[in-house]
Order: sequence, then structure tokens, then C-alpha cells
Amino acid sequence: MKAIAVTIFMLGSAIVMAQELKGKVFTTSKGAIDGYDVVAYFTDAKPVKGDKQFAHQWEGATWYFASADHRDLFKAEPKKYAPAFGGFCAYGVSQGYKVKIEADAWDIVDGVLYLNYDMGVQKSWKKDKTGYITKANNNWASLKDQ
Repeated sequence: MKAIAVTIFMLGSAIVMAQELKGKVFTTSKGAIDGYDVVAYFTDAKPVKGDKQFAHQWEGATWYFASADHRDLFKAEPKKYAPAFGGFCAYGVSQGYKVKIEADAWDIVDGVLYLNYDMGVQKSWKKDKTGYITKANNNWASLKDQ
């Protein structure tokens, strides 16, 4: 019985992940980038959950922000604040895959926000950021529309 429950849970998780990994932007039921305010990475130097009252539609996704100011900054220059590779894991894209992210695993390199799967993956990614960014840039063209 326990094995059946685990199998059902894993199947359900796989279906949810498949839904999240389609399109140009990493989106969950909580919004783009799992509902995090991407402007806050630049202004507050940390991940901050967005608020539904400060929503904005861009690239087919709903983005949430912690304040009207953050929403307006994003609206004025979305490409300045939107994470690379639609917010999918930068390391994953460098390996040829769209992979989910965790909001705490982030870095800004040359003014661009990069997100990673988790802190362990980010530790590996930081060992060769430039190399992984180059590989991810090359892979993104074929991955972004999948």
C-alpha cells in the first residue's frame, strides 16, 4: 500500500513539473518564478515573495511584485530585471534542460539575474559561471520554445 502511495505521489509530482517546464518562463501556480519579485533581487539583494495586488503580464506569464514601485520598474524595463533563461535553472540550461529553481539559489552576473535549482547546484555553477553562462546561452535558443 505504501509503495502505491509513493508511486502516485511521484507521478503527480512529475505531471506538475512537466507543466512548469514548458514555455519561455518558469511558471508555477504561484506565478512567474514561483511568485517571487524579480526586481527585489536587484534592489533588496534577496528573494522576496510578490503580492497578487502588484501583478503584471509579460511573456505569457503573470509576474508578482512586492510593491507598486517594483512592478513599475519591471514594466518600464522588463529585460533588465527578468532572469536569464526565463528563470529556469541556469546550470540546467547549460546542460541542455529546463529545470525548476529555488528562489534562494541566485546570483547577479554583469547585471543579469541567474537562478539555480538549489544551493547545491548553485555551488557547482559558481565554480565556472562564465563557462556555464556561455553553454546556457548556446542552448537557450533551442530550449526556450519547448
